[in-house]
Order: sequence, then C-alpha cells, then structure tokens
Amino acid sequence: VQLQASGGGLVQPGDSLRLSCAASGHTFSTTDLGWFRQAPGKEREFVAFISWSGGRIYHSDSVKGRFTIGRDNTKSTAYLQMNGHKPEDTAVYYCGAYLRGVLYESSSYSPWGQGTQVTVSS
Repeated sequence: VQLQASGGGLVQPGDSLRLSCAASGHTFSTTDLGWFRQAPGKEREFVAFISWSGGRIYHSDSVKGRFTIGRDNTKSTAYLQMNGHKPEDTAVYYCGAYLRGVLYESSSYSPWGQGTQVTVSS
C-alpha cells in the first residue's frame, strides 16, 4: 500500500481541519493505520490509530477529545478530524501503515505517506 496525506494548512487556535490519508493498492481495507506528527526539532509523535475494520481506535492523551480518527474503506481513505486546535498542534502530520510492535511507536509503521503541514497561529 502507498499512502499520501493531505489537507493541512494554516489555522487559528480553536479552528477545525480534516486531514486525509489516501491509499493506493489492494490492501488498504486490511491495513491498520496510524497518524503521527513531527514538530521541528522533535521526534515523530503518535496521534491516533485505527484498525482495518475500525473496531479498535486509540488517540493520544494530547489530542483525546479534540481529534478523531476514521476511515472509509470503500474510498481507500483514512481521516483525522481535528477540532479545537492549539498552537502546540503545529507539526507535519504523517499517516503510516501499521506492521507490528507497539502501536504508538513510529518504528512499528511502514510505509509512510508524505506529510502535510499544519500550522496553528493567530
């Protein structure tokens, strides 16, 4: 599976934005996915995870209650609905296919899509 993230942009604190992760290939519907983000000078940080069926969903504590991960297997696309943006949400956001291991560690995912920049600023 190949992934491509899109939908980033410049938003003000409190605004909403929805990221998309479009996939090509025949394995999307059986692939677990994760969203991560990476701020300048920092390591890639876990944001959310969704299993292939959508039956298992996890969000990091830093985004719980504000961000929601979802997917539509008929469109081979995963989403990250982001509400209530804070300046600390500024980062490049990546989607990745989960392989094995600890699901909140970036080393458990491959491949990655190209990232999309989200900047939160007033």
